[in-house]
This record gives sequence, structure tokens and C-alpha cells, in this order.
Amino acid sequence: MTAIPFEKWQALGNDYLVVEAERLPAPLTPEQVRRLCHRHFGVGADGVLLLSPTDEPGFVADLRIFNPDGSEAELSGNGAREAIMYLHRRGWTDQRQFSIRTIAGEIRPTILDETRCRVDMGRASLRSARDYPGGPEDGSGEVAGRRFQFVSIGNPQCAILVPEGPDAVDALDLAAIGPQIERAPLFPNRTNVSFYAPVDDATIRARIFERGVGETMSSGTGATGAAVAHVLRGGDSPVTVRLDGGELIVDVGEDLHVDLTGWAVPVFAGEIEL
Repeated sequence: MTAIPFEKWQALGNDYLVVEAERLPAPLTPEQVRRLCHRHFGVGADGVLLLSPTDEPGFVADLRIFNPDGSEAELSGNGAREAIMYLHRRGWTDQRQFSIRTIAGEIRPTILDETRCRVDMGRASLRSARDYPGGPEDGSGEVAGRRFQFVSIGNPQCAILVPEGPDAVDALDLAAIGPQIERAPLFPNRTNVSFYAPVDDATIRARIFERGVGETMSSGTGATGAAVAHVLRGGDSPVTVRLDGGELIVDVGEDLHVDLTGWAVPVFAGEIEL
């Protein structure tokens, strides 16, 4: 049996286990990730954040993000925020502005206070040869009888407007409709799915179905996909995104550059034998 030390963090109910690679006796395996995230046989989480020292100048750490099914995600807005606040809290850096490296590339946070940070997520794109091959320039499309806006923000997002309004978003059965969209042939690497409706010009209600996770209380990149779609349809920026777990603020620039602001807090720390 291998003892794995961890800290559990959450951001708007989206919970991750933070693990430092140098404290592991061996590399983390997909089976261990699945066991760690299991709500009955493990700690229970929406994923694992693996932090490593980096040899790249200008970066504080390397971050890898694993889904509860053992697959690896390119990026997670909430997960990245949890990792960022962990790094600052644990003394990996005393700077309020720094960079960390992910599979999706560099992200640049600014620590605002003890629980909140703003993260420069880079520029969103409406096309991806890898995740939406053959998609049109504007990222539009139709899947499972619904029109969608494709947005790539380090990982693929399928944002679907629910024209009937916020109450209709609340009434959706995500467990029934999410999987067929996540795994649609249009998206060879699967996709995250955001269902959203405007509350007013600068506020939307959104619910998220994440690949490798399922329905989740919140998602930073999912909120970003919905916010970008809202702005492209004429909505104001910054966008307040109301999720089941709380609110995120997404600032979408004219060039689709995105800043994501929200909080993240520790829940508990411990060790588990796997």
C-alpha cells in the first residue's frame, strides 16, 4: 500500500485533491486517481491537481490536472485557482503575480486576498483543429438538435443557449442530455458542455456537464465558454456567471482575451493508503 499525502480544496463546490509530485513514492497512476476521487472508496473529489517544481525560468510550478475517471485535462479554471491559492498559501512563492505551466500553456494569476485571485486565462479561440476539426470560423454548429458555440480556452467548450430562460436551464436533466453531447463525433476528444441563459445584459445562469466528470456544481472553463458565447451574442463584459456552486466573474476582451476571478479555499488535509 502507498500512502499519498493530499489537501482537499474547493471552489464553488468544485472540489479537487492537491498532491505534490515530490512527496509521492512513485508516479501517480490513472487507477490511483480514480481511487482517490471515488466518493466511497477514496477521499472523494472532482479531480486531482498534481504540482511539481519546474525547471522553466519564470514559472513557479508545473500543474497537471486529472479527471476522476483517470484521464488528464488540459485546464480547469476552478482547479487552477485552487492550485494557485495552494502554492501561495504553502510558500512556493510570496509574489502576488506569478506564472504556472499547464498542458494548455502558461496561466498568470494575481492574488487579490487570502481566498481570491484573478487568472489571466489567455485568449479564447472559436476554432480547434484538434477538438472541433472542420468547424467553421465562427465556431457555430449543431449537436443533438441544439445550436452551440464552440470555444477553446485550453480545453474544448460547447456552449448552448437555452432561449427559454434561466428557469429552463434549472429544469434541464444534464445527466440525460450531457453524455451524448460530450461524446458526439463532432468532438473527437470529447467536450465540456455549458447550458446558459441571460439573466440580464451582464449576467447569465449556467450549468455545466464536464467531460470525465459529469454534472458539476461549477466549472471555471465551462463558465468561460458560456461567458464568451454570451458576449459574442451582444452581452456585456465582464460577465457574472451564476453556477450551482456560486458566482464567477469572466472578463472577455474584444480580442476574446479572458480573465477569470473567483475564490478557492482548503477543506482539509490528510493521507490515504492506496
